[in-house]
Amino acid sequence: MSETAFPVNDLLRRKLQTTLVVVSLALSVGSTLFLLLFAESIGSGLSLTVEDKLSLGFSHILSPFILLLTVLIIGAGVVMVFFMISLMMSQRVRDIGLIKAVGCPCGLVFGYFLTELLIIVFLGCFLGICLGALAGYASSNFLSLLGFQVGPFELNLGSIVVVFVLFLAIGLGVGATSIFRASRTSPVNAMCPEYRFGTMIETEFRALSSRRMTLAVALRGVIRRRSATVNIVLCMSIVFTLVTVGIAGGLIANQTTQSWVEKAIGTNIVLVAQTEMCDRYALLLKQFYANTSLAAFNYMDPRYMVPQDLIAELAALNGDAKVEKRFVTEATVREVQGYVLGETSQDTQIIGDNREGKSLIIGIDPQETLGKWYIAGRQLGSSQSHEVVVGDTLSGTLLSDPLVQKLRVFGSNFDVVGVCIDPLNNGNVTYVNYDALRNATGILGPNIVLLSMDPSSNKSEMLQQINSTVKSFAEDFGVLDLDDFLTRSLGFLGYTWSTVMIIPLFSLVSASLCLVCYVTLAVDEQRHEFGVMRAVGAQSKNVFSMIFEQSLLILLSSYGIGISIGTIVTLLILIHDPFITNLIILQIAGLQTAALMITLLSSLYPALRFARKPLIEVLGRD
Repeated sequence: MSETAFPVNDLLRRKLQTTLVVVSLALSVGSTLFLLLFAESIGSGLSLTVEDKLSLGFSHILSPFILLLTVLIIGAGVVMVFFMISLMMSQRVRDIGLIKAVGCPCGLVFGYFLTELLIIVFLGCFLGICLGALAGYASSNFLSLLGFQVGPFELNLGSIVVVFVLFLAIGLGVGATSIFRASRTSPVNAMCPEYRFGTMIETEFRALSSRRMTLAVALRGVIRRRSATVNIVLCMSIVFTLVTVGIAGGLIANQTTQSWVEKAIGTNIVLVAQTEMCDRYALLLKQFYANTSLAAFNYMDPRYMVPQDLIAELAALNGDAKVEKRFVTEATVREVQGYVLGETSQDTQIIGDNREGKSLIIGIDPQETLGKWYIAGRQLGSSQSHEVVVGDTLSGTLLSDPLVQKLRVFGSNFDVVGVCIDPLNNGNVTYVNYDALRNATGILGPNIVLLSMDPSSNKSEMLQQINSTVKSFAEDFGVLDLDDFLTRSLGFLGYTWSTVMIIPLFSLVSASLCLVCYVTLAVDEQRHEFGVMRAVGAQSKNVFSMIFEQSLLILLSSYGIGISIGTIVTLLILIHDPFITNLIILQIAGLQTAALMITLLSSLYPALRFARKPLIEVLGRD
């Protein structure tokens, strides 16, 4: 028989305990790998590179979430592994004492249990890698099926190796510490129940004992197992912090970013332009959520100019209708170096490196524009001012410090007065005053017109009327309903943040398994105590209440800590200018309560199982 046969048989003999440890570790590894693969698939990895996927502004919002969730998942995984291995060894201390009592040296005992640890950790990491890869593959295919921007699924071997080695090292490190401490235990201490279960000597604590016995017994048991209690509270606190950041942060960030996109595109907005220009503008909008290629396009073609008579007719369709004229083109833009003055000439800093790139240029009239962008800085000024507002992607890839620099467009320098988050052309856009752009390019008129429809009117009838009016002027002109693209953009953001919210549930399941193990330890440690209570007249429901209240004490303390830290981190660090509604608050409260209840209910299995055991079996167990 091989040297690993005994450890393998021992693990198989303890199927439930072994399964809980392996599953807990696998969920931690799988959630971490899936988080990294998902971030890479949508272009929001930890490197903050755009790679023609998510715009840089949204990537800067999502990436801190990815980083924080990764850190919390790894931290929770460390505590979970340490806790599970510690509990496993506390239940094996008696076996170690018996092995050492018959003359087995400490080194052999350590090697025996280290083999078990290696099998458990390797199996958990391997299954976790498989789980994370399968989840990443399914997510990528689902994104592609919905038509969202994601390339062919490719396993990042670097991420796989890093996650596998990291958790393998963590598992072996923290596990070996517990095994080494347990293997050095003397046979006398190993046979002592107080030492095995890590309980303290009884104190004079008598809080609430005269008013409620079950709570007093539960509180005494929690305090007596100080080491295990501290570990499980720390574990559950990290997990509830993770859940709070995922749920509360995800809901708030989703609502906030969706409001930015909705204001930038607008609601009940239709675009009127020549059919080729309509198709081009549709492709520009799709750049935010779909992989689309942009061929060369001549925006200056006179055929694309919108007749003034058509603009006047569109404005007359509805007395409350708002019409915005825009001219869209594409040009090479160049970064102009800026200067930050110091107290002396030597302290003056030069900002920028004269970089250049292609950008979508849009001429707008600030007084009549229908877009309401989220802007860092300010909106454009008077119609003749040489100012520009740049998109988030252009700002991040071309400008070092945009608000102190200039941008050279069509041979003229424009002051950068704001940075906006805009899904159009995936944030690679430059807004300039219409009159200033007309003077710089010599354009004859706008090449697109945006029309705001009355929300109270019948949309289908209004679209039909607009289309009839447009066709009466020019057959080659068309109407584009921007609400369709708004819905797709909001759907992409919703799916992204929903995935971020789901990922912490993996750790919540792992934490629930840890709590099950803690309750199992409590049942084993207080088995004779509960048996004596039942023998003198206590009912099974009283014993169940004592165990239940121990779980409740652990959960409520962890819940309070996790909620507080998670809320502070979400509102003060992750999301600036959050958009919060009463509905979001109710959703957060409901989901958080559901997470608490699910975790609590999952911990009742050991208590129910113990409460149903016959009294003879409870008192007669070795």
